[in-house]
Amino acid sequence: MRLTTKGRFAVTAMIDVAMRQHLGPVTLAGISQRQHISLSYLEQLFGKLRRHELVDSVRGPGGGYTLARKSEEISIADIIIAVDEPLDATQCGGKENCNGEDSGPCMTHDLWAQLNAKMVEFLDSVNLKALVEQNLAKGVTVEEVAVARKPVSPLPVTAKPIKVKAPNSVFNLAQTLG
Repeated sequence: MRLTTKGRFAVTAMIDVAMRQHLGPVTLAGISQRQHISLSYLEQLFGKLRRHELVDSVRGPGGGYTLARKSEEISIADIIIAVDEPLDATQCGGKENCNGEDSGPCMTHDLWAQLNAKMVEFLDSVNLKALVEQNLAKGVTVEEVAVARKPVSPLPVTAKPIKVKAPNSVFNLAQTLG
């Protein structure tokens, strides 16, 4: 039994969003660059996270993703379950037919089923806020980059409108030529 990259990447990306959302929506391109996760893979994961109402998407310039709930209200189990990560140590996928279609559970089925319950219980007890605090305590820094916006400069006072004596349409052009 092991957690696949799908679950690991989803948790990592959600920590990244939680650490940076105070700066505004977090882009998948930014997460991809910082965490070395494929952008197309993140798009798939965030589609699932959005459908499970763990993140909200903001469209347009300056858009990205924010947490849909407070970080202390999102458990790691919520994230892993949202991306369809199987948390099952049994050989049969919980169907109790470990030795074949018409057989009953194997001798260790209950052991693995109890392990499943403990894993879900543990992952449900850890929230996103705790992992953010843990990373900050380790010295992980969040760059405080404000969104750069181009200032709108007023027209210079000395600028005068230019009068053009050219025709402003094809019809006016035809009249002047013809």
